[in-house]
Amino acid sequence: MTGQPVTGGVQVDAISYQPPGTRLLLDDVTLTFPAGQVTALSGPSGSGKTTLISIAGGLLEPTTGSTSYAGRSLWTGNGDPRPEVAFVLQVYGLVPILSARENVSVALRARGIAPADADEQAEAALARFHIADLGDRQVEELSGGQMQRVACARGFVVGAEVLFADEPTSELDEGNRGLVLHELRAEAARGAVVVVATHDPAVVEACDRHVALDEGRLLT
Repeated sequence: MTGQPVTGGVQVDAISYQPPGTRLLLDDVTLTFPAGQVTALSGPSGSGKTTLISIAGGLLEPTTGSTSYAGRSLWTGNGDPRPEVAFVLQVYGLVPILSARENVSVALRARGIAPADADEQAEAALARFHIADLGDRQVEELSGGQMQRVACARGFVVGAEVLFADEPTSELDEGNRGLVLHELRAEAARGAVVVVATHDPAVVEACDRHVALDEGRLLT
């Protein structure tokens, strides 16, 4: 594994981020997240991992610097990621009153997929993470690990060109952690940019590349 720049993929150029009235969270970060590989982004709590992938994916505007993919800026001006970008969020980002299937299906409907087709694809995505039997359950009835897999199903189902996953295995046992890692590698194998923010050494070891942050700076 290496943290050296690779051509192509998501370009992060001289990114700094300092919200008003707070400390500097990212300090002049430049790197490339390449397509076709799974990149682990590691670092202690508060190191800037979530902030970096949020900026790289277009959820946050950097204070300085820029991010791009295929020659286009990933910041659209309103905090909505481009259609080619998907996230698996650390806080799940699920709607508690919706069922597991509906939470996955809504990601497809937002991209113009017909409701019946979206529901069918959502079922398949839940099955991919071995939770097809939970499709009718409301998210608020699920365990943390089950919610995490629903969040994975929702992030993966759209077949995005760029996938950012924030601690996608933090509440999973070893077997389900291996399942999620297998599916992350499958996304990379079809040519996607895949970035996993993690503090788990086993996840880092399973990825193709590794870059590390500490106090908002890249470690070399």
